[in-house]
Amino acid sequence: MARAKTDRIIVAEISGIAARHARQQQLTGPARETAIAELASVAPGRGDLLAEHAGIIIGAHEGALDEASALRAAQLCIDAGADVAQIPRWVAEGRRRARDAKARRSANW
Repeated sequence: MARAKTDRIIVAEISGIAARHARQQQLTGPARETAIAELASVAPGRGDLLAEHAGIIIGAHEGALDEASALRAAQLCIDAGADVAQIPRWVAEGRRRARDAKARRSANW
């Protein structure tokens, strides 16, 4: 069954919020709490979608120059209520997507 459009929109919102806050090297205190609250507010009761984004960015950015930022964003999703049991499967999906993107880039050279 096709994914609900609203789920895709929520994941896009999660992605933008997490990335914006994760740009900061140190996210502590009130700034961290604000980031977590903002994520939780766009995905109330949707630990599955928070886990999806966390896992995909972990897997897709492994070994990349922006890996530290991706890990910070993933941690914010976890802190906002991601279903941690689902994260490993999404990490695998992120790795697959990164591998496929690399293959497409190589094919175009």
